[in-house]
Amino acid sequence: MQFHIQPDSDIPASNQLFNQIRFAIASRQFPPGHRLPSTRQLAMQTGLHRNTISKVYRQLEETGLVEAQAGSGIYVRAQGHEGGTQLKSPILDKYPQAYKIVQQSLDDLLKQGCSLNQARELFLAEIDWRLRCSARVLVTAPAQDLGVGELMAQELEQALRIPVQLVPMEELAATLNRTNSGTVVTSRYFIGEAEEIAAPKAVRVIPIDIYDYVKEIELIKGLPKDSCVGLVSISSGLLRAGQVIVHSLRGEDLLVMTSQTGDAYKLNALVRSSRTIICDQASFATVKMSINAAREDLIRPPQVTCFGNYIGASSIDLLKRELGID
Repeated sequence: MQFHIQPDSDIPASNQLFNQIRFAIASRQFPPGHRLPSTRQLAMQTGLHRNTISKVYRQLEETGLVEAQAGSGIYVRAQGHEGGTQLKSPILDKYPQAYKIVQQSLDDLLKQGCSLNQARELFLAEIDWRLRCSARVLVTAPAQDLGVGELMAQELEQALRIPVQLVPMEELAATLNRTNSGTVVTSRYFIGEAEEIAAPKAVRVIPIDIYDYVKEIELIKGLPKDSCVGLVSISSGLLRAGQVIVHSLRGEDLLVMTSQTGDAYKLNALVRSSRTIICDQASFATVKMSINAAREDLIRPPQVTCFGNYIGASSIDLLKRELGID
């Protein structure tokens, strides 16, 4: 991934770089275990001072997304279930590596097509625990950006065909206190806080990978200078991240307008001004309705691009295996 910094921007260069690296991690372009570029490499690529890059790496480490390994470098940290969350059992005190061995073996069986019922005879304790966790799937996101939680919950219910409960991050601890087991699902953007809340309880936290937006990024790179691009989503956080990334790619070359689906005034202004609109699936129908309503006043209707699922396909497959869904 190439990082782009606009030096004359009102957005601090460190904030631009921090958001781009966090996006690379959340979209799994930088998967767990990936070694981040050295400060020297990034300085050559972005023109930033190495002290600025070191500051960004410290911020990423403080949020729990990366970890420094002495003498080796900065690596993307395995999170949630990737990090080997363990059952609470006296057996594990005596055999600390036993859980990882059982888990890896079960995952290998599932990848080969073995069902959970077929594996039950081999790994009864592990399977029973997974089935208990599968009984309740909680999607969590901060209350200030519950829209992104709605995106995740809608897509998971459609893909998994099981009930999914959306819980604001601020209410997650209280919700988990009322259940004996479950699975918490969230974006890598929020994984650190979710893990901290779920750690004392018999609950798994599984981070999901988001869509990488490669097609949309290429579209933005190719837009003519001084074009107006509109971003529409039910998630305020997704809009903020998108605005920063578009700005990092094109600077002042493009005018960027954003609107949440429920803000009719801003959406109407965006439809009338934008040459290109990029939206999520949950917003697509509303965007088309707004364009139709304003059609008589439009010289040329904007081109609408609706990106794919917010959740990456590999994460859907992982969740199906983890939850024992055929």
